[in-house]
Amino acid sequence: MAVNRAHHFVPESISRQAGIQALLAILAVAAASPNMLAQTANPSSATNPFFGSITVHTSGDETLQLSLDETVGMGLKNNLGLKEVENAELAVQGQKNQALQEFLPTITLTGDTGVHQYNLAAQGFGPGVISKFGAFFPGGITPAGFSTITRNTLTEGQVHLSQTLFSGPVIAGWRAAGAAARSAYYAKMSARGEVVQRVATAYLHAIADSSQVDNAKALESQDQLQLNNAHEAHLAGTVANLDELRARVQFQTQQQVRIAAENSLEKDLILLKREIGVDPGRKIVLTDPAPFSDLAAETPEEVRAVAYQNRQDYQNLQNQAVEYKAIHAAYRSQRLPTLSFKGFYGVSEVSGVGSHGTFAAIGTLSVPLFREASLRGDSDAAQAQQSAVYAQLADLKNHIDQQVRSALLDVGAASQLVQVARSNVDLATRALSDETDRVQAGVDDNLPLVTAQATLASAQSNLVESLFRYNVSKLALARAAGILEQQYRVYLGR
Repeated sequence: MAVNRAHHFVPESISRQAGIQALLAILAVAAASPNMLAQTANPSSATNPFFGSITVHTSGDETLQLSLDETVGMGLKNNLGLKEVENAELAVQGQKNQALQEFLPTITLTGDTGVHQYNLAAQGFGPGVISKFGAFFPGGITPAGFSTITRNTLTEGQVHLSQTLFSGPVIAGWRAAGAAARSAYYAKMSARGEVVQRVATAYLHAIADSSQVDNAKALESQDQLQLNNAHEAHLAGTVANLDELRARVQFQTQQQVRIAAENSLEKDLILLKREIGVDPGRKIVLTDPAPFSDLAAETPEEVRAVAYQNRQDYQNLQNQAVEYKAIHAAYRSQRLPTLSFKGFYGVSEVSGVGSHGTFAAIGTLSVPLFREASLRGDSDAAQAQQSAVYAQLADLKNHIDQQVRSALLDVGAASQLVQVARSNVDLATRALSDETDRVQAGVDDNLPLVTAQATLASAQSNLVESLFRYNVSKLALARAAGILEQQYRVYLGR
């Protein structure tokens, strides 16, 4: 299930508004929801981060014993794709907190001291001008040696305050930021479901491979016994050389099957280790057997109702719709006046003469008079994006219905396949036992025995594959309902 990726259109007009730029940064970050990439033929963290992890268990001699729950827990802690989504959510939360400052007063304290020298003549107070002020000096005469170069020491301390009292774009942008944060949260929860599904599927696949190896080894042991019997019988002259050759071919063929099964198991274990943070060279042993339990019958309507309440991608898109609605409101509210306040209070002291308090209090009312073309363009663009999200939301509802119905069909079909496969294994086992008795009694040669062994091998392989598909289909159903992380144990019958 892919998480919808949205791209918000940020017009230049809003960025000119005081305090809006931080909110726009939030929306831009939140729009880049992590994309759940599909599994490729050659899975790699280079193409899909969910196939990678942060390695916390390095290589060593100790063998890790891992249950399904422990493996899923390690995936939720170390999976690279989930880490990226969690970091994206933290970034959105951080910028949301930055945007909160637009509603709070900004208070700063400044202080400075310094020596200042002024050239009065350069500022228009030359000797001619100063002489006109002679009447203000004692005796009515300008003091001799009066210098036009002055020096003083100025020490200041000020407390500054600024706050936006009312701004429509800021208010609407804050609402959009809240929806963006909720969208990022549901993107993270959807990513957790992705990790649970991938890790559990990889674990089940490795269990299936292990069962294939066990079956191959058991058949190889039987073939080894049949080969030894055929060889002894040939030496005794009771069977033809052809029977021994046929038994040897069957034994070596089964050896090939066992080698291929062991190789597949090792490769799948490496993929599992890469997803949960274990070094590829570390030995692990999967302790849980392949689970099997019948799933309680559910109707599409029941599962669909659960999905609408719990599907994280559906909730993510719903919050994106709220976010775009708020963005549209932010664009429209640019026509409203903006009221802000700023001021300061400080103390200044000049050359030790004494200190005096200074202050300023300024209220600013900004009223947009005419920017109609830009405002309408911004509003229309936001309206188009909002309509697009609503269309995606309607399509997703139908897509959920389709996924739920398909998953229920897969579960039903896989359950029947398991039943048929188990019956085939029982029949093939009985046929092999009967044929073994006939060969030992000298009624048949070993050609029918080889055929019976091949039939049993095929039946066992089909059973393992059918059981794996059944469990995977139940995981897919839980994911379609949006409850995989909470109830994967229930669906697997653990």
